[in-house]
Formats: sequence, structure tokens, C-alpha cells
Amino acid sequence: MSAPALPVVGRRLDTGLPTHVSVHKSGGRDLWSDPLESPPEDFVRATWDALGEVLDPEIPISLPELGLIYGVEFEDGVATVRLTYTATACPCMEFIREDITDRLLSESWIDSVRLVEVWDPPWTSDRITPEGREKLRRLGVSA
Repeated sequence: MSAPALPVVGRRLDTGLPTHVSVHKSGGRDLWSDPLESPPEDFVRATWDALGEVLDPEIPISLPELGLIYGVEFEDGVATVRLTYTATACPCMEFIREDITDRLLSESWIDSVRLVEVWDPPWTSDRITPEGREKLRRLGVSA
């Protein structure tokens, strides 16, 4: 008796992923939209929109909805993202850093990404947006 065949996933999911993360699907990578065809009028808004597609590796809620993104700046092709984590020993820090950087660098109008980790003020569940709370509620998570 032969073993059942595993489903085959199209290569589109890995298109543009660096080799070191080609098997890494955290952050909702399989749901990310295609890069913009031309530079946006509002670089900061477009950066926020792209970050809105990056999901927490453990819960399918976007980083902005969880309140992990403290701010975004854009100047001379550099997207600066001020972010925090739910805990100082968060086991997903590196995944989150990679996911943010990879999503933003998929945009042709972003030349580099600068991540600034912020610990003060510390993250609390008060930072979760109403949309994030609703998604958590639907998942059966109280926040």
C-alpha cells in the first residue's frame, strides 16, 4: 500500500523570498498582496498598509492590530518602523523582524528598512485595536 500523496503548493507562495526563509511561512506570507505597480502618493500610508498584511506568527492578527507597531516614517527610500513585542523574551522576535523586512522590501519604492525596537512604553493588551479585539474574540481569545 502506498503512502497518501501530500498536496503540492504552487511556487507563487515563495516568489521573491530570500533563500534563508524559503520554507518560512509565518507572518501570513501566503496572503500578502503583490507589490504596488508604481510608487504610492503617500509613502507612510502605503507602508502602514503593507504592515497590515504582516501577521503575528502565533495568532493570525496583523502586527498593527495587535498594537505592536508604534510608528512609521519614510524618508529617501528608507522605511523606519518603530515596533515592540508582547514580551521581552518573545520567542518570535526574529520571525517578526524578517516578516516586516521581507514584506516591505518586496515594494520597489522601499530601498531599505530600519527597525527600531521600543520598550518604553511597554506593550499591553490596551494597545490592541478594536478590529484586533474582534478578530481575537472570533478565535476564542479574550483580550
